[in-house]
Amino acid sequence: MSGLKRGVRAAMRSGRWDNETMDLLRPKTRDGKPAMRWFPVYAGLRDAIVSHRLAPGTKLPEDELASIYSVSRAVIRAALQALSHDRLARLEPNRGAFVAQPTKQEAREVFEARALIEPKVAALAADVAKPAEIAQLRLHLEKEHEALHAGRDSDAIMLSAKFHVGIAEIAGHSILTGFVKDLLSRSSLIIALYWRRRDTTCESQAHHALVDAIEKHDAKDASDLMRSHLVDLLSGLDLSLGEKKPESLSDILR
Repeated sequence: MSGLKRGVRAAMRSGRWDNETMDLLRPKTRDGKPAMRWFPVYAGLRDAIVSHRLAPGTKLPEDELASIYSVSRAVIRAALQALSHDRLARLEPNRGAFVAQPTKQEAREVFEARALIEPKVAALAADVAKPAEIAQLRLHLEKEHEALHAGRDSDAIMLSAKFHVGIAEIAGHSILTGFVKDLLSRSSLIIALYWRRRDTTCESQAHHALVDAIEKHDAKDASDLMRSHLVDLLSGLDLSLGEKKPESLSDILR
């Protein structure tokens, strides 16, 4: 079985992530119509990409994916187009589809954008957070803590993204929440490519401090904590490395 098949099938079998996690960037419609046959393909590939089962640069052949999912190549193309729209894949004329491979410049720009948007989102959340929402965040922190201490790094990255989305949803600003979801998806790929410190995943202490500030309705403290937290995340990436060349399936199998 190829590396691609192993990655996709492992993602489909994984029960660690619930539907709420998969909703991070789940498209509700495409071209005004409900997502149908293409969506399971999109969801499986997105899961495998964001969890780093499929590495940046991995080729995504239409014929192999059609065989894995038992669907037509037209359905595969629709799923790949959706992944491309979410910037999780790139489509190259005459070459096909590949898992996106963020550049060093894009890595810096994504985290710069997060540092502009998420402190404001944290402040908004602190203004309006309800006790039940705080309780949900604390419950989430327990899962995040378990993943970090068990060494389940891919799970920890996904749970970290879910935590940040949760804060954005509490803030109640749909446009900013959309921006946060897009940036977090791209951040996961960036971490996969440039991660050189295990604590690049969101530290438990930083998240606990954020929840404390939001619970106290301290907008300024929540904003400041979020900003410093994102600066620390960026410092955990080694952007001095040379760019990696995309791996072919034959390279993955060696």
